[in-house]
Amino acid sequence: MLLKILVTGLLFFMIFNLFKAMRIMLKNDKTDENMSKYIGRRVLTSVGIFLIIILAVATGLIEPNPRPY
Repeated sequence: MLLKILVTGLLFFMIFNLFKAMRIMLKNDKTDENMSKYIGRRVLTSVGIFLIIILAVATGLIEPNPRPY
């Protein structure tokens, strides 16, 4: 259960950073914060989610579907 809460929280954080970057992109103000900071956070968050899922499968916390159809 804790794993699901952690992944869900990280997904919301990733979406939050995506919208922050979109707001900066649409404003198009050169003196404002750097958009790449929020895009970088989004990418690092998605890598973190991927690693958490891989580690959970490797340790047996979650099981992959044996039959994909």
